[in-house]
Amino acid sequence: MKGFFITFEGCEGSGKSTHSRLLYEFLKKEGYAVVHTREPGGTKISEAVRLILLSPENNITPLAELFLYETARTQHMTEVIIPALEAGKTVVCDRFTDATLAYQGYGRGLDIAVIKRLNHTAASGVKPDLTVYLDIAPEKGLKKARSIKKDFKKSCDRLESEGISFHKRVRTGYLELARQEPGRIKVIRTGDTIALTHKEVVRAVKKRLGTGR
Repeated sequence: MKGFFITFEGCEGSGKSTHSRLLYEFLKKEGYAVVHTREPGGTKISEAVRLILLSPENNITPLAELFLYETARTQHMTEVIIPALEAGKTVVCDRFTDATLAYQGYGRGLDIAVIKRLNHTAASGVKPDLTVYLDIAPEKGLKKARSIKKDFKKSCDRLESEGISFHKRVRTGYLELARQEPGRIKVIRTGDTIALTHKEVVRAVKKRLGTGR
């Protein structure tokens, strides 16, 4: 792959969607050929799967949930991510395989080894060059996420509606993944302001792009 693959991870309310978009805008201004996308989503089929996964009306078993995420990922890789990387573009993705390990593995309690094999297959063996994990206390993140939904008079999605113990396990999972792969996963504590956190993100990305391809 000639391009550079950056993913954003974080628990609910961490600001990863905001910061992935801000980084996309920053890189575009810097002259990079850059693509911004998200998981689950990024294609017509994957966005349809996203609606199924996040709808609070759906009672989905943990294993079915895992397979749905991998289904969306397979389509996403084929249509968006792999073509962009092969064309030499920088891809910024809001969530990727680490989210599946954190949420379905640590959060749901599914077999980590099985998830890793499925991730590898669905992603065609592609791994991010850099993953930015935005860390926030689950209590603070959930309060923020739910408050935003309330302000916009929207219902919380299926994952935002999970109890605090679930989200604590997800955070534990993310921190364990970061411990296992410190060279790839950059942990950034969410700052008091968006500007401060963005500054840290840009610093981390510049460091890797400067020594990358």
